[in-house]
Amino acid sequence: MKLQQWLEKWGMTGLKLNVGFLESEWAPQDPDRNAAWELYIELLTRIATQPLPAEYGDEQAALTSVYSLFGLTRDILKRHGKYATQFAKVAIPILNQVVRPFTAKWHAISVAGSFKESAMRDAFREELVQLQNVLQKYTKSLADIAGVEDLTTLEQA
Repeated sequence: MKLQQWLEKWGMTGLKLNVGFLESEWAPQDPDRNAAWELYIELLTRIATQPLPAEYGDEQAALTSVYSLFGLTRDILKRHGKYATQFAKVAIPILNQVVRPFTAKWHAISVAGSFKESAMRDAFREELVQLQNVLQKYTKSLADIAGVEDLTTLEQA
């Protein structure tokens, strides 16, 4: 299977990747599976993929949790090194093309104190839901890489 086919399978065709990478063979190895498992568990247990009801939570804490995905992913990539290249081909574009625009935008807004405004908090939560939808697909794809049962919807009705 080619990387492009695998991305299509998980609805992640919006990622902008070099054609050479898209045409590369998709064959995760044990280091990829181990790295995917580590990030899968992190995502399953964070606000990045879990609902944030209007009456609960804090926008700044949610933003901080989403931002922490950068450090977590970097640590996982460093720990598994050059042997987790298939994982890296997905993890890096997700960070740079999906998570970074969200955190960059909302970091500037939070620093300006705009989370004090109800309308801005509502807008953040709306965009967080959009991000969560993408990251839930990503989480499902990580389960696939890891070779484990997907528990993304374990708690949903």
